[in-house]
Amino acid sequence: MATICRQLALLLAVLALAAIQSGLAGHAHSFAHFHGPVVGPGHELVVHDKHGHHHVDYIAHPKYEFAYGVEDHHTGDYHGQKEHRDESLVDFSTKKIGQLRDAQFLARKKIIGEYTIKEPGGNTRIVTYHADPHGGFFAHVHNSGGNNHHGGTYGGYGHY
Repeated sequence: MATICRQLALLLAVLALAAIQSGLAGHAHSFAHFHGPVVGPGHELVVHDKHGHHHVDYIAHPKYEFAYGVEDHHTGDYHGQKEHRDESLVDFSTKKIGQLRDAQFLARKKIIGEYTIKEPGGNTRIVTYHADPHGGFFAHVHNSGGNNHHGGTYGGYGHY
């Protein structure tokens, strides 16, 4: 009998938590999107180490994009990010090594992205960025202005 009572109490506790959680779900929403990590056919790349050993590696076209965002009206948490990478491979030279052909590939790498965050004072910061092997990482920061630094808390749960 005691076991049945414990199981019933546990079941009621789980149902109560589920009811509370479903009631909180109306205060926020989020989204997520992802596509990748590679597309297209793989390419065979022949590599020789310093001892002359033959190694075949298979590489593909690295490509991805993702995005996510959070809008929580209850806590005031608003943020998100999106990013895109498309790395194409271009055969720029070939050379003969014995009877084997060794293809050298130049990777065109570029990453483009953006993230957004609403700061506690009301300012929205948007950072757009891009990166590549030649220019490095570059970011442009834009602030919407209107930061109010008087009072208020950020991230608190308040009262339900």
